[in-house]
Amino acid sequence: MVEIHSEVAAVTDRVIERSKERRIAYLDLISRERESGADRPKLGCANLAHAYAGTDEQRDLMTPANRMNIGIVTSYNDMLSAHAVYYRYPEQMKVWALEAGATAQVAGGVPAMCDGVTQGYQGMELSLFSRDTIALSTGIALSHRVFEGAALLGICDKIVPGLLIGALRFGHLPMVMIPGGPMRSGLANKAKAAVREAYAEGKVGREELLEAEIAAYHSKGTCTFYGTANSNQMMMEAMGLHIPGAAFANPGTKLRQELTRAAVHRLAEIGWAGDDYRPIGHVVDEKALVNAAIVLLATGGSTNHLIHLPAFARAAGVLIDWDDFDRLSRVVPLLTRVYPNGSADVNGFEDAGGPSFVIRELLRGGLMHGDTLTVAKGGMAEYGRKPDIEGEDQLVWHDHPAQSGDETIVRTIDAPFSDEGGFRILAGNLGRACIKVSAVERDRWTIEAPCRVFSTQQEVQDAFKAGELDRDVVVVVRFQGPRANGMPELHKLTPPLGVLQNKGFRVALVTDGRMSGASGKVPAAIHLSPEALGGGPIGKLRDGDVVRVCAEQGVLEALVDPVAWAAREQCVAPPPAEGTGRELFAMMRHYASEAEMGGSAMLAEAGL
Repeated sequence: MVEIHSEVAAVTDRVIERSKERRIAYLDLISRERESGADRPKLGCANLAHAYAGTDEQRDLMTPANRMNIGIVTSYNDMLSAHAVYYRYPEQMKVWALEAGATAQVAGGVPAMCDGVTQGYQGMELSLFSRDTIALSTGIALSHRVFEGAALLGICDKIVPGLLIGALRFGHLPMVMIPGGPMRSGLANKAKAAVREAYAEGKVGREELLEAEIAAYHSKGTCTFYGTANSNQMMMEAMGLHIPGAAFANPGTKLRQELTRAAVHRLAEIGWAGDDYRPIGHVVDEKALVNAAIVLLATGGSTNHLIHLPAFARAAGVLIDWDDFDRLSRVVPLLTRVYPNGSADVNGFEDAGGPSFVIRELLRGGLMHGDTLTVAKGGMAEYGRKPDIEGEDQLVWHDHPAQSGDETIVRTIDAPFSDEGGFRILAGNLGRACIKVSAVERDRWTIEAPCRVFSTQQEVQDAFKAGELDRDVVVVVRFQGPRANGMPELHKLTPPLGVLQNKGFRVALVTDGRMSGASGKVPAAIHLSPEALGGGPIGKLRDGDVVRVCAEQGVLEALVDPVAWAAREQCVAPPPAEGTGRELFAMMRHYASEAEMGGSAMLAEAGL
């Protein structure tokens, strides 16, 4: 085995040491749950009868105590392309479970919302807290305690982190994440972005824009850009929670079907009644979580995971923070160029080598932990091999060639696109923020300009249309944090800010909100903490203050006289918004933690 890079080892040691007490308490919890929690042989007869009543075809098979019963937690709905693929999965999985000597039941469903549908509208303010809702729903599904393992069906932005948070509180159970795969390529993402910018400038109308959007998002499966959903899948591979290579096989293919079948079979093999028990609480440990951060950096993945990864790490008793990301980003090279960090989509990425090529290279360079427990029997090395179908239905894995299938998309560890990963942490008198620089031209890593301050996305768009932003400007959008309004993504700002940058202006965004996982070429200091509501320094900014955003030096500051800055009062917060169900989430907003701690009310109140 290749010796691990010294800085990766040092960051991992830091995470282990910082998490020591919480991780011990977590492992003790799941050990107690395994030993003393309810299990089927000990449940009352009436309890079991209720659990079996809805499944006539398997009822007789579910009675023996030596047969695993798999709980399926599904995020199926037919409004979202990524989750519509799960429609037939449970009935297929029940057949595959029987093949493996097990049974399966749908334990419960979780909500799955789409940021692409709610982007720029009120529903987006429910988006982040849908993750906590999914975690709670997962907990309810598994609380019946009639399962010896679980299959988690989810793929998109908040769904995978939410499933993981809930699942990890049942960490004594073996579990497998089962993705559905990306839709086949439609209109190229770069062409789609060009139409969006043209629409923002008034050069094309709504009809042309809608035609382009439908050509891009055209069938079942995840969106094809490398945003939060597809970054999820990259991380699940690196954490060993998939069947190796499952991330980007397209829906409706024989390969996708056989990977799902293999997941059910493998789940039946790793239960506690056998000799290869692999509970999810042991698979998701400090090294696995560091691996997830590393592949995120190596692929220029979604900034949303600087919130999600710390959140689901806490559910496993592990504390990982932005300083860990920052340190890792200095030594982890950028190995991929996938839109928005390049022109290729995830299908092109998969064809050029995909996640398994990246993992193979990171392991080869000593930049990933290869000694972690995984769902796969062969360990992390198995995730560096590519799956394929031989003959009619034989699932096999092959070693990659030494070289990339397309060096414009993915490269070896010896010839990366950049010696550093895609993220930097910024700090200064405005607080702490993160910035994704993998798609930002180096001459725009530092922006210093007068700011224009807003409290909503719509205000920014109105100012853009009025020509008020046609200059060097730092656009500040505050009261967008978890406690203020649920921390919506501000992706609707990407086209207008891109237009301003294309005109030659030096532009940056500063916000206590989120940007999309598809954020790209415009420098954006996001997740600013502490947020404006409650006294964050961003609340002191006034129009015309010069703000410096510098990814080179890791600086975010208002260039205001320190005495005047200290004396300046906070601005008045806008009243809480109502409608679209937002008032129902008031409790979650009130108790939400800062972004760096995961932006979760549920975890904060649980002391996690």
